[in-house]
Amino acid sequence: MTRGLAVAVLAILIALGTTSAQRPDRPPTDATGTKGTVVAVSPPAVDVGVAVLKGGGNAVDAAVAVAFAEAVTYPAAGNIGGGGFMVVHPPKGSPVVFDYREMAPKASHPKMFTKDDTWFMHKAVGVPGTVRGLALAHKKFGSKPWKDLVLPAVELAEKGFVLDDAIARSLNDFVKGKGASKEAVRVFGKDGKPDWKGGDRLVQPDLAVTLRRIADGGPDAFYTGPVADLFVAEMKSGNGLITKDDLAAYEAKERPAIHTTYRGYDVYGAPPVSSGGVTLALMLNMLEPMDLKAKGRWSPQTLHLLIETMRRAYAERARYLGDADFVAVPVAKLTSKDFARELAKTIDPDKATKSEELAKDIPLAKEGDSTTHFGVIDGSGLAVSNTYTLENSYGSGLVVRGAGFLLNNEMADFNWFPGVTDRTGRIGTEPNQIAPGKRMLSSMTPTIVAKDGQVRLVTGSPGGRTIINTALQVVLNVVEFDMPLREAVDAPRLHMQWFPDQVRFEGVAAHAEAVKRLEAMGHKVTSHRQGDAHSIAVDPKTGTFVGAADRRILGKAAGY
Repeated sequence: MTRGLAVAVLAILIALGTTSAQRPDRPPTDATGTKGTVVAVSPPAVDVGVAVLKGGGNAVDAAVAVAFAEAVTYPAAGNIGGGGFMVVHPPKGSPVVFDYREMAPKASHPKMFTKDDTWFMHKAVGVPGTVRGLALAHKKFGSKPWKDLVLPAVELAEKGFVLDDAIARSLNDFVKGKGASKEAVRVFGKDGKPDWKGGDRLVQPDLAVTLRRIADGGPDAFYTGPVADLFVAEMKSGNGLITKDDLAAYEAKERPAIHTTYRGYDVYGAPPVSSGGVTLALMLNMLEPMDLKAKGRWSPQTLHLLIETMRRAYAERARYLGDADFVAVPVAKLTSKDFARELAKTIDPDKATKSEELAKDIPLAKEGDSTTHFGVIDGSGLAVSNTYTLENSYGSGLVVRGAGFLLNNEMADFNWFPGVTDRTGRIGTEPNQIAPGKRMLSSMTPTIVAKDGQVRLVTGSPGGRTIINTALQVVLNVVEFDMPLREAVDAPRLHMQWFPDQVRFEGVAAHAEAVKRLEAMGHKVTSHRQGDAHSIAVDPKTGTFVGAADRRILGKAAGY
């Protein structure tokens, strides 16, 4: 895929909802509760989750129901044809992560893609993990019957749901775009055309049948039954690589959460093959001794230290991170306080570091995301932070004929060209090169912050490589700068990912003087828009849950 096309895809993602750090036309969507709270991008899915909680289900039950509901009501990213990570913090005991990231099919190999290939093709599809992952989480923590958690999604698909203006625009943009397959246009077009308007109802009968099969038969109905047959037929129609054996062999994994501490708080995230938990821990460990609060949240010094920390952490991410089932990832080193503080010593307090200076052991070539996050907490204190994705908005643009669901294009998250790391942001390092059965590196960063064993913050974000930095800044806003949750979510965010060697900042206009100082230090600063961060905070004094839906995109928080 060309860099120009990648930029165009990112622009489409932004157009779906993210518009600025604060949207005056979108009033805050907040909620409080003591028995349960759900926050997500899709209001109908939030309603499903709250109904599950009110019906006696726990936070994991509600999360499973929300995930299936979003596969119907937020097709740009909600899915059964993708994958993700779920962090679960139980009332007692250690937090765990359910890794249901997609996997490369058996026929894949490191050099399977060429420069002429795009992300919108059958061989870009990875073996989906969502259904197995949700089932694994439900098996360990669920209290309600599986079928009861899937049936609300069946009903939304059968009877349809009312489109808001944003979803209508999103569907129209997808249907008239080049990435949508003929079947996708049939399923997601209004009589095959991009004519949706807010108030219209989208009905998805094929998806309803698929979801009912999953409700009745569990995950096997997706991976080994009639749905798998339809999936494989779709693969064969476009020379895709996934076989029925690939589907049957897929396993979700329960893994220990990545853990670090910051100012006396415990911070938990997803382990490799997610790069989120490790990179977030590394950045927090670097920043902890710096006393950013004393410097001021929007001072040039604070912004400079954030940028330089991000620059170094993302370089380490490229150097080491991949599927730990295939490559040796030095997690203990990367999450240690000592390593972080030695790395922080290389930061010049008055001058930007050139990204190339951090890449002396990585040969650089010569010059030549849609995801969604939701959070749930119940009255017992059981909390869920879940991020899942199709990769691009609407994934590969392919819908399985007769089954009604979109397929991911997660093979794009591997390093396509071994050894080719360049200044545009392309990474070619070995840990994330393609191999059969391997999970592709992810930036998903579902995060839970706790203190004394009690959850204090649930957060996460979509947005490709910006995800980790979004989670970092929400955590810092709450823990370091004592911001109320609404202020912490609304605050403008910045992003630096090592390469390209530039800083992107939502607050260029609001903090113009600080930007001038950053540029004098040698930073290249541009304006941009960053992903949403639907979050839940817990008031330590009252135990009240506060949910905040990010105004960068339509969403909803609900509690009781």
